[in-house]
Amino acid sequence: MSNIASSTTARRNSYVEIAYDHLRDLILSGELAPGNRVTVQPLTESLNLSPTPIRTALAALERQGLLEIHEHRGYFVPKLGRDDILEIYEIREVIDSVASRRVAQLEFRDDIVAALNTLLSEQREAVATGDIDRYRDLDVTFHRTIWENSGNHRLLSLADNLLGQVRIGNNVSSRVPGRVQIALEEHALIISALQSGSAKDAENATRTHVREAAHALADHLAAKHQGPVATGD
Repeated sequence: MSNIASSTTARRNSYVEIAYDHLRDLILSGELAPGNRVTVQPLTESLNLSPTPIRTALAALERQGLLEIHEHRGYFVPKLGRDDILEIYEIREVIDSVASRRVAQLEFRDDIVAALNTLLSEQREAVATGDIDRYRDLDVTFHRTIWENSGNHRLLSLADNLLGQVRIGNNVSSRVPGRVQIALEEHALIISALQSGSAKDAENATRTHVREAAHALADHLAAKHQGPVATGD
């Protein structure tokens, strides 16, 4: 490939990343709300990009479940209902429990446990000050720390693909009355199990954490008679 062709490809890829990151942030922050239509033209103007990288970014977000395409109508931010959220938690249960089991089996895991304890302390502080957005960010970081240290690169790849939808589930779960405080204690139990080196206890603590979040969310949605829910445990 010539230097000119290589340079052109690099610029094209960077433009796609700009469009992708911008759109993903809008969706996860809720600025693009569920049901909103996402069209190319306004994005070409706001980002000063051509339509091609924007269309590529839209297609990538659709593959990750952060957008859905309606025939003859274009892309929309999905409206996730109760069953959609529970499917996300079902997948989370598998990914998170396998990761926790593998981390518990590591001979050198003290640094990981220390990092998780620090994140838990920061979560408690965020909750105490009412900074739920920061709590949600820390929650993702807590679980991502376990994924990244699991040593299973395929698991991490799956988790990365699910990350946006994990954040959506966290956004909803953190609105369930009392759920945040319970989640903090469940995080503490996961850390304790990891520190003990018991793969079984670590897996069970993680499964309990994810299942309890799912059940609390299902009960909350049923009580509120909610249909679709807004978009970040």
